[in-house]
Amino acid sequence: MDRARIEELFAPFAAVSVKRMFGGHGVYADGLFFAIESGGEIYLKANRHSAVRFQEAGSRPFVYQGKDRPITVSYWSLPDQALEDADELVRWAKFAVEAARRAGPKRRIPAAGKRKAPNSTEKDC
Repeated sequence: MDRARIEELFAPFAAVSVKRMFGGHGVYADGLFFAIESGGEIYLKANRHSAVRFQEAGSRPFVYQGKDRPITVSYWSLPDQALEDADELVRWAKFAVEAARRAGPKRRIPAAGKRKAPNSTEKDC
């Protein structure tokens, strides 16, 4: 799925930005990373509250192959009915944005050699 198709799909919900990512795309709304496109399929961010809803709707979790084993992350396939009904797409996209908002920003890890000394009086940001 290309950038234009992803933007068109989410148009009933919001203007989204789409960035290339690991052979697929990352999808952002208001600066929040809330969806992944991989292999032509859309996966939406979920949390412990919304994951149950995705599962009940017949969605599947996003799984990729790590070094040693498959890795499952907190993104679930877009329910089929959301591909055919704009109101459903908006409903599911709202769940995903809310999950992304609740997850908050990821903590930045300092680059090697830039870490605080163990006995440093420097404060964390």
